[in-house]
Amino acid sequence: MEKNKKEKIRLISWNINGIRAAHRKGLLGFIKHAGADFYCFQEIKAHREQIPSELLYIEGYNNYLASPERKGYSGVCIYSRLAPDRVILDTGVKRFDDEGRMIGLDFKDTVLFNVYFPNGGRSCKRLDYKMDFYRHFLGMINDLRDAGKNIIFCGDVNTAHKEIDLARPEANKNNTGFLPQERAWIDRVIRSGYVDTFREFDKGPENYTWWDYKTRARERNVGWRLDYFFVSESVRKSLIDSSIMKGITGSDHCPVVLELNGGMFS
Repeated sequence: MEKNKKEKIRLISWNINGIRAAHRKGLLGFIKHAGADFYCFQEIKAHREQIPSELLYIEGYNNYLASPERKGYSGVCIYSRLAPDRVILDTGVKRFDDEGRMIGLDFKDTVLFNVYFPNGGRSCKRLDYKMDFYRHFLGMINDLRDAGKNIIFCGDVNTAHKEIDLARPEANKNNTGFLPQERAWIDRVIRSGYVDTFREFDKGPENYTWWDYKTRARERNVGWRLDYFFVSESVRKSLIDSSIMKGITGSDHCPVVLELNGGMFS
């Protein structure tokens, strides 16, 4: 892997909806040609032994996985050109770690978290689980930030923040992913001193990252912005760009991009 000295760092986050399915749709070519220093993938739905070997050994990258106990479900991984000081796999809560929802790379001054936040589902039990995870994760990153770390976290947050972040807010106001308590958590994240990086560069409507397969919603751009890069306030000065790769297919989500001053990872 490269030494941790670059002028610009490019990070890509993408819920790939199954790493084996994504591989059949060209994921390896995407990794090789999209030019990222970090690829943060969610919902990989695989353990290490189930991943095709050509995705495990990509020149220039090391990979780190958090797999769930249940096969074919959840899971996150990071491909990184830069070597972290340590890898964080433990949230401290077994019921969260059992689902393989988080992986963190800890560098000297900066911690990068890749997270597949829970879906609220159709039952109160899963919504409670989602809100518990939200609260616990925010406490974790606040503790690290208060200890002097720069924080970057990305992933499928599974909530659209504001009405501008989904095509049909009124029709979904009582549906998980746009419930008041879910949206209020993102408000709390921002009040706690984290920046929704995409909105630093683009405040316009019709910017979505997820579209329902069943209704062919992508063809009509009837979508939701569920995928984010958040950074602590200390990182704001290092932001170069944040964008959505709307033209990339292969999943019901599309990738999101963050570009930073390379000094963040020196």
